[in-house]
Amino acid sequence: MESFVNTLNSIIWSPVLVGLCLCAGLFFSIRSRFVQIRMIPEMWRLIFQKKEDDIGLSSFQALTMTLASRVGTGNIAGVATAICFGGPGALFWMWMVAFLGASSAFVESTLGQIYKEKIDGQYRGGPAFYIEKGLNCKPYAWAFAIVTILASVFFCPGVQSNTIAAAWSQAFEIEPPITAAIIATLLCFIIFGGLKRIAQFTSIVVPFMAQAYIVVAVIIVGINYEQIPHVLGLIFSSAFGMDSILGGMLGAAISWGVKRGIYSNEAGQGTAPHASSAAAVSHPVKQGLVQAFSVYIDTLFVCTATGLMVLMTGCYNIVDPNGAVLHEGLPGVEAGPVYTQLAIDQLMPGWGGPFIAIAIFFFAFTTILGYYYMAETNTAYLNRTIKKPILMLVVKVVFLGTVAFGTLRASSLIWAMADVGVGMMAYLNLIAILLLQGIAFKALRDYEQQKNQQQNPTFHPEVIHINNASYWNKNRAEKNLALEEHQ
Repeated sequence: MESFVNTLNSIIWSPVLVGLCLCAGLFFSIRSRFVQIRMIPEMWRLIFQKKEDDIGLSSFQALTMTLASRVGTGNIAGVATAICFGGPGALFWMWMVAFLGASSAFVESTLGQIYKEKIDGQYRGGPAFYIEKGLNCKPYAWAFAIVTILASVFFCPGVQSNTIAAAWSQAFEIEPPITAAIIATLLCFIIFGGLKRIAQFTSIVVPFMAQAYIVVAVIIVGINYEQIPHVLGLIFSSAFGMDSILGGMLGAAISWGVKRGIYSNEAGQGTAPHASSAAAVSHPVKQGLVQAFSVYIDTLFVCTATGLMVLMTGCYNIVDPNGAVLHEGLPGVEAGPVYTQLAIDQLMPGWGGPFIAIAIFFFAFTTILGYYYMAETNTAYLNRTIKKPILMLVVKVVFLGTVAFGTLRASSLIWAMADVGVGMMAYLNLIAILLLQGIAFKALRDYEQQKNQQQNPTFHPEVIHINNASYWNKNRAEKNLALEEHQ
């Protein structure tokens, strides 16, 4: 099985997908006049804006749900893996993916809002919805929904539980089967409680753990401040193949940086639109901007914190594509959360293992919840047609089994499976948003025009000639009817 998964992984993550991710982000950046830079103040303002109704989530809740899936093992174990197999330069390419990917995140999340629906009293949206309504191609939409359910239920969740098990084993000597039982029990309580319970949990946990993790990283970087110029020089020289020892790893640096960057921040992958569509906002662009900012939080803050800690303390190994060891700071240690645990342990003896184990639990557990929400949303999408309520229960049961399975398998297989899931979604979604990007930028121009007129932007799809945005027309009609009845 592992051989098959690795072969499939190498096919999916060919230079074609790497180039598609970078080129799409660059195109969106230029087309939007670098919206990810010029509208940062507006992004910050919108994060704390109140929601527009009692059904959906606030922008902050939608942000934390998105960060729940973005901020996970990719920020700790994923960065370590990228450095091990791509060299320090992989961190630079993770930054590039974040910078360019923020524009991709804006496009996909705006589209998610434009084409969302209200199903069983909850807002639902995502690539399957905007592919069907925007591209008028239901088979493509179904293909994405099915691939996303497979990725969210089968391919991706295991890497999160696997990393939790590895970190807990290192820090607390807890056996994986016990870890599996604990995670599964907590998941049952939350996923059977619905969207609001997931949002409430993530809105408390994600900000707290992200802040705590960054504070520890800042302390460690501050103590080692004299190494900052050397580490930055190593990152940039390795990123462009100019380092004397790592010069032959340019291709690996780009490939691993892009792969782990996308796995970490998920920009363009199609995950963020699921949560962003649940937000109650007056204009789709509001949530698009909020989600663009979430990419910065994930990669520029959390991933950078991990990378600097690992590189400054020398707690890492580097292996070239041929298997030769170019740097061995931790003999015999497999790439993963242990790099970060040992990095913190160097300056805070006895604290590294427990702190990272706790951080990984919350980061990874909330990411598992994010995956479940995507599976639930796409199952709801399919159920609009096939109308099989039991399908949702089947998804829940299989999902719990996959999470438990992940704690018991070798990490190499689990990571390869996750890469397959991420890659399949990224291919389908990037092609879709490249075809639909004109609609997102039409909405952006409308938003900016209303802002320039000192208005609180509200979305009227018919005014800017956007078709099939049924939620917005129906919602406005319902509000007008309610107003007439009240009068």
